[in-house]
Amino acid sequence: MIKHIAFGAFLLVSSFFFAQNTAMTGSEAKAFVTKVSSETQQIKTLQSDFTQTKKMDFLDKNIVTYGKMSLKSPNMLSWKYTKPYQYSIVFKENKIFINDQGKKSSVDAKSKTFEKINKLIVGSSNGKMFTDPEFTVTYFKSTNYNIAKFTPKSAQLLKYIRQIELYFPKNESTVAQVNMLEASGDTTNIVFKNTKINAPISASEFSL
Repeated sequence: MIKHIAFGAFLLVSSFFFAQNTAMTGSEAKAFVTKVSSETQQIKTLQSDFTQTKKMDFLDKNIVTYGKMSLKSPNMLSWKYTKPYQYSIVFKENKIFINDQGKKSSVDAKSKTFEKINKLIVGSSNGKMFTDPEFTVTYFKSTNYNIAKFTPKSAQLLKYIRQIELYFPKNESTVAQVNMLEASGDTTNIVFKNTKINAPISASEFSL
């Protein structure tokens, strides 16, 4: 159950894209981080539809789900899966609130792996994820994307996640895609679309 919550929440939620990526130079990485950190300081709310694809070794077919992500500064985050099932997860007040097709529950997220994952996602909207002490960050580029790869430092987090990749379209400062390699070897890919920045968000988005 804990693993399901952790990965359902973040992306938690797949195959990685094996496109040819090139490591950024030191100056390129510095310029990228400076640009994203500066521009995302203006983001107060973020909303996006997403498609999540999860690949598991013991399944022949990938698991594809659809939903909506909502984020409100400083630390409120909602993942609502709508197809093919309904499953919602809300991070707020150091807790995780879950609605699994009508069955509601909550988990204390403070000082736990969930809090670290939530912190990284929220950090992707304000640039603070680049200085998160829980991860080692390396930077790459491809034809269409700037890519930040996060590797957990702690043995605790490595029990769940080997690496997280955030894809930023060239000349943009918000994440368009997340790839995650889990400790089990399973992979998760989330692609965001119809992203809205600083549009009003109803309080109901963070209630279950």
